[in-house]
Amino acid sequence: MSCQYHGGMKWLSYEERAKSIGIKIPQAATPVGAYLLAVQNGTLLFTAGQGPVKDGIPIFKGKVGQDLTVEDAYEAAKLAVLNCLAAARSVLGTLDRIERIVKVNGYVNSASGFTDQAKVMNGASDLLGQLFGEKGRHARTSVGVSELPLNIAVEVELVLACTS
Repeated sequence: MSCQYHGGMKWLSYEERAKSIGIKIPQAATPVGAYLLAVQNGTLLFTAGQGPVKDGIPIFKGKVGQDLTVEDAYEAAKLAVLNCLAAARSVLGTLDRIERIVKVNGYVNSASGFTDQAKVMNGASDLLGQLFGEKGRHARTSVGVSELPLNIAVEVELVLACTS
């Protein structure tokens, strides 16, 4: 059992912390194309874009602001970032090797005129803050796009600082 220490106090591992706050990190998906789920180069790990998919099935589909509400898309961003963490764990072996969330890139399948992409991506950011605390604070980009693969509502990718 891996534990984190701060000022001599024992903290739960990120895996244990996730469980204790009701967050379930899924198993990593199988890539659907000619790419890797995540790549580590030195101390940085880059995840491939992940969508709101559960057990291989896209859960939130459609355009935000037309087919889905901001609240729906917020939940979609949370699920997508969990899939990013699963991809990271598949390379690192454990989330405990993550030292900091550096950057979150979010793409929102947006209806014409929809401009609340940042509110949608707060789902990913809030979940990362809840799980990683101060180390979960990050830089972020939230972009509206006209289409995403499989008509998913959001796609998220992470850049993580990790132990090598």
